[in-house]
Order: sequence, then C-alpha cells, then structure tokens
Amino acid sequence: MKKLVGALLFSTLPLFAQANSCPDVLKFMKRKLNSQETVNLCSEYQGKTLLIVNTASYCGFTPQFEGLEAMYDELKDDDFVVLGFPSHDFNQEDDDEGKTAELCELTYGVEFPMFEPTHVKGDDADPLYRILAKATGEEPSWNFNKYLVDKNGKIVKHYKSSVKPSDKELRGDVEKALAM
Repeated sequence: MKKLVGALLFSTLPLFAQANSCPDVLKFMKRKLNSQETVNLCSEYQGKTLLIVNTASYCGFTPQFEGLEAMYDELKDDDFVVLGFPSHDFNQEDDDEGKTAELCELTYGVEFPMFEPTHVKGDDADPLYRILAKATGEEPSWNFNKYLVDKNGKIVKHYKSSVKPSDKELRGDVEKALAM
C-alpha cells in the first residue's frame, strides 16, 4: 500500500510543480473562439513570450490582425505567441462568435490562438485582464490594446491601440523578451 501511495504521489508531483510554478497571468482555462474546446493557458503557453490583444471585428484598428498574424508567423518558432481575445466592451464586436471567427480566419488569415469573447475593462473585466491592468496600471481604453508577457510570465509592458504590430518599439521589446 505504501508503494502504491508513494507511486501515486510521485506521479502527480509534476502537476503540482507546474501549478505552483505557473505565473498568475497564465493560471486560467479559456475557451477557444467558436468552439467548446478549452485551453489551459499554463500548460499551453508557459515558457513562451506572449502578446495578449483585445480584438474587435468592426473597428478602425481591425486591419492590425494582418500585422499580428505576420508577427506571429515570423516568430512562432522562437516560442512567441499572440493571444487574441475578442471583446464587445467598445461595441465593435459581433455577438455571433461564428462571424468573428470567419472574419479572423477568412478575411485576415489569423492562425494565432483566438479565444472566447472577453470583458477587458471595468467591474466586469475578466480576471486575466484585471491582472494585466494591475501590473501595468493600464486597462484597455479601446480595441487592440496589447500586453507583452515574457517567457517567465512577467508582464513587461502595455501598448495602446495606435501601436501597430510593426512599431519599432514594440518589435524591439518583443525581441528583447525573446532573447532573455
């Protein structure tokens, strides 16, 4: 019996170690856009450099999807991931997740992970976005705000909507985070 208990305890240690070492910003389960599939952010993205973006389908900044996808495509082999969270907080997202997914995939060729519609500001803000806002002192003021998270789970910086994925400062910060 002692051997069985010891074996069970030993076999679950990696799970406990992962849960304890997982940065707070990744301690969430999120549902993929237009799907029932959920993703454990910690097991999927721990150790990767992330750019977390609140998106919208009908916004003047929506064409940034192209730049975000290009950045993701260029750097994904270096453990860089863009995580997209559609939000209707600024009244520019479709209520139909299928239409949002279609716009992302067909119009902009988005292959980076997109998740369920999410509240990103105010009292209704999702806990992930509360952590991002607390760490940077900035909650999204519009669609396409970006948060850079390094591979250790440290929230590095917030970028306003007007900062394009091709922006030299953003690109430089991403390169620094990847080099750490």
